[in-house]
Amino acid sequence: MSIVHIVLFRLKSSLSDSEKKEFCDDMLGLRETCMHPTSNKPYIVSSSGGIDNSPEGAQGGFTHGFVVEFASKEDRDYYVAKDPTHQAFVKKNSPRFDDVRVIDYEKGVY
Repeated sequence: MSIVHIVLFRLKSSLSDSEKKEFCDDMLGLRETCMHPTSNKPYIVSSSGGIDNSPEGAQGGFTHGFVVEFASKEDRDYYVAKDPTHQAFVKKNSPRFDDVRVIDYEKGVY
């Protein structure tokens, strides 16, 4: 079972381009820096994301989107609630965005 974690951010308009890049680098860097509590190895299966470029106009003000995949619900739950590296990301970067939306789903479960 694979869990997909989608996160949409509305970054503050006052951020410089370098601050936006740092935010994205921090988010994407979690794939390599978040370590599983028992194996001590990276446990994020994949991650991707960046600045919105959709021509549809249905973004609702959200400027950046990221997709993070986990092998299990347990890994996703650890990431969200306990992973110290993810918690440090949230603490550092939460002042950089005005809004966030998250949706998770299990592949193949409708």
